[in-house]
Amino acid sequence: MSYTINRLIKNVDFEDVDQRARKALGDHGFGVLTEIDVKATMKKKLDKDMSAYRILGACNPGMAWEAIGVEPRVGAMLPCNVILREVSDGVEVSAIDPVASMTAIDNDELKQVAGKVRDRLSEVVEAI
Repeated sequence: MSYTINRLIKNVDFEDVDQRARKALGDHGFGVLTEIDVKATMKKKLDKDMSAYRILGACNPGMAWEAIGVEPRVGAMLPCNVILREVSDGVEVSAIDPVASMTAIDNDELKQVAGKVRDRLSEVVEAI
């Protein structure tokens, strides 16, 4: 089982995909709570160069509320990360598959919520 939902967008600008990702997330009820510029962090901390790589921590408040209501410690696995990664022929977008990440938690009600979040994140990745 893959742990991410992936899409390669060819021959595009990284910042364009970033803007498209934020719009698609917003259009599907997610907000970006955190942002990590991995490329800048690696340069600053390790003096290492790498291609553009950004992690967006996305949250759908209603779904997070529902998940926390059925499993209070699930917040340790939130928000849902979406990765934008520059590759040789474009930008790869990868979103966490919440169903895969929730297999560690034995709670059938939470798995139902995770399935709804996965469906919504799949729509986001397709919309970018």
